[in-house]
Amino acid sequence: MAILKIARMGHPVLLRVAEPVADPAAPEIRRLVADMIETMHDAQGIGLAAPQVHVPLRLFVYRTGGGAAALINPTLEPIGEEVERGWEGCLSIPGLRGCVTRARRIRFRGLDAEGRPVSGEAEGMAARVFQHETDHLDGVLYPMRMEDLSLFGFTEELARAAAEEAERKAGAEAAGAGNGAGARP
Repeated sequence: MAILKIARMGHPVLLRVAEPVADPAAPEIRRLVADMIETMHDAQGIGLAAPQVHVPLRLFVYRTGGGAAALINPTLEPIGEEVERGWEGCLSIPGLRGCVTRARRIRFRGLDAEGRPVSGEAEGMAARVFQHETDHLDGVLYPMRMEDLSLFGFTEELARAAAEEAERKAGAEAAGAGNGAGARP
């Protein structure tokens, strides 16, 4: 296994539509999946699409409760109309985060790393990861999905701002409790 080089935003491989995997059970695909899983773990990611490692094929790997798995030639469809906003980062856009609206629940189909058909439903963070990685297969980066660029920034700055806001709120609540606010006459 090997750690692969991750393409960063600006590289053309991230903007093109990936090709279907012709033979999911081919040794080179199995090797690619294993290398992608190792790369994802090394980079501390929760998902990694083949275009992110300079391979324009329709497959991605993702973390599971017990390790990692691959989804080859995936198709996704939302379940219902419910959406949710959430913060996303990307190994191809290091150091930045953005708030993206995505379907809360999805149905997925594809092939596993052995080439066997898989299907199921995902919700919450798992649904977000599947949608984010499938976007990579379609040449879409998460900033292209953002509706409000004021919710896009460097991870460190966003964390600092959130900590300052939490501190400000805690101080305001303590001041309110200390001056008898809310007490009855």
